[in-house]
Amino acid sequence: MRDFDRDRERDHDDDFDRKRRGGIQKRRVCRFCVDKLPDVDYKDTSMLRNFISERGKILPRRLSGNCATHQRKVAVAVRRARQIAFLPYVVSAG
Repeated sequence: MRDFDRDRERDHDDDFDRKRRGGIQKRRVCRFCVDKLPDVDYKDTSMLRNFISERGKILPRRLSGNCATHQRKVAVAVRRARQIAFLPYVVSAG
Protein backbone atom coordinates (compact mmCIF):
# COMPACT_ATOMS: atom_id res chain seq x y z
CA MET A 1 0.00 0.00 0.00
CA ARG A 2 1.35 3.40 -0.91
CA ASP A 3 1.89 6.21 1.59
CA PHE A 4 -0.94 8.44 0.40
CA ASP A 5 -3.40 5.52 0.58
CA ARG A 6 -2.33 4.85 4.16
CA ASP A 7 -2.73 8.53 5.04
CA ARG A 8 -6.19 8.68 3.51
CA GLU A 9 -7.24 5.57 5.41
CA ARG A 10 -5.89 6.99 8.68
CA ASP A 11 -7.75 10.29 8.10
CA HIS A 12 -10.98 8.39 7.50
CA ASP A 13 -10.54 6.46 10.75
CA ASP A 14 -9.91 9.69 12.68
CA ASP A 15 -13.09 11.27 11.28
CA PHE A 16 -15.10 8.19 12.18
CA ASP A 17 -13.76 8.14 15.73
CA ARG A 18 -14.43 11.84 16.19
CA LYS A 19 -18.04 11.48 15.02
CA ARG A 20 -18.60 8.43 17.20
CA ARG A 21 -17.27 10.18 20.30
CA GLY A 22 -19.31 13.31 19.60
CA GLY A 23 -16.30 15.49 18.81
CA ILE A 24 -17.99 17.49 16.08
CA GLN A 25 -20.16 20.11 17.70
CA LYS A 26 -21.84 23.26 16.55
CA ARG A 27 -19.65 26.29 17.16
CA ARG A 28 -20.91 28.50 19.97
CA VAL A 29 -21.58 32.09 19.02
CA CYS A 30 -20.81 35.22 20.98
CA ARG A 31 -23.80 36.16 23.12
CA PHE A 32 -22.88 39.85 23.01
CA CYS A 33 -22.57 40.02 19.22
CA VAL A 34 -25.74 38.06 18.47
CA ASP A 35 -28.05 39.90 20.88
CA LYS A 36 -26.30 43.26 20.31
CA LEU A 37 -25.96 43.65 24.07
CA PRO A 38 -24.31 46.78 25.45
CA ASP A 39 -20.74 46.57 26.65
CA VAL A 40 -19.77 44.29 29.50
CA ASP A 41 -20.30 45.95 32.88
CA TYR A 42 -18.27 44.91 35.92
CA LYS A 43 -21.22 45.78 38.20
CA ASP A 44 -23.48 43.18 36.56
CA THR A 45 -22.34 40.22 38.65
CA SER A 46 -25.21 37.93 37.64
CA MET A 47 -24.06 38.13 34.02
CA LEU A 48 -20.37 37.78 34.91
CA ARG A 49 -21.03 34.60 36.92
CA ASN A 50 -21.90 32.87 33.62
CA PHE A 51 -18.27 33.31 32.58
CA ILE A 52 -16.69 31.98 35.78
CA SER A 53 -16.16 28.31 36.66
CA GLU A 54 -17.27 26.70 39.92
CA ARG A 55 -13.78 27.27 41.27
CA GLY A 56 -13.80 30.96 40.41
CA LYS A 57 -11.66 30.86 37.27
CA ILE A 58 -12.50 32.83 34.13
CA LEU A 59 -13.77 30.45 31.47
CA PRO A 60 -11.69 30.30 28.27
CA ARG A 61 -13.07 31.51 24.99
CA ARG A 62 -13.64 28.04 23.57
CA LEU A 63 -16.00 27.22 26.47
CA SER A 64 -17.75 30.55 26.89
CA GLY A 65 -18.27 31.03 23.14
CA ASN A 66 -17.30 34.70 23.19
CA CYS A 67 -15.52 36.41 20.34
CA ALA A 68 -12.00 37.68 21.08
CA THR A 69 -13.10 41.28 21.64
CA HIS A 70 -15.83 40.43 24.11
CA GLN A 71 -13.73 37.77 25.86
CA ARG A 72 -11.13 40.45 26.66
CA LYS A 73 -13.86 42.77 27.93
CA VAL A 74 -15.33 40.00 30.09
CA ALA A 75 -11.90 39.22 31.56
CA VAL A 76 -11.30 42.88 32.42
CA ALA A 77 -14.78 43.19 33.94
CA VAL A 78 -14.26 40.07 36.08
CA ARG A 79 -10.92 41.40 37.33
CA ARG A 80 -12.48 44.75 38.20
CA ALA A 81 -15.39 43.08 39.98
CA ARG A 82 -12.94 40.97 41.99
CA GLN A 83 -10.92 44.05 42.93
CA ILE A 84 -14.01 45.78 44.33
CA ALA A 85 -15.18 42.53 45.98
CA PHE A 86 -18.28 42.05 43.83
CA LEU A 87 -16.92 38.62 42.87
CA PRO A 88 -14.68 36.29 44.86
CA TYR A 89 -11.14 35.52 43.75
CA VAL A 90 -11.56 31.88 44.82
CA VAL A 91 -14.54 29.85 45.94
CA SER A 92 -14.08 28.25 49.34
CA ALA A 93 -14.24 24.46 49.35
CA GLY A 94 -16.89 22.76 51.42
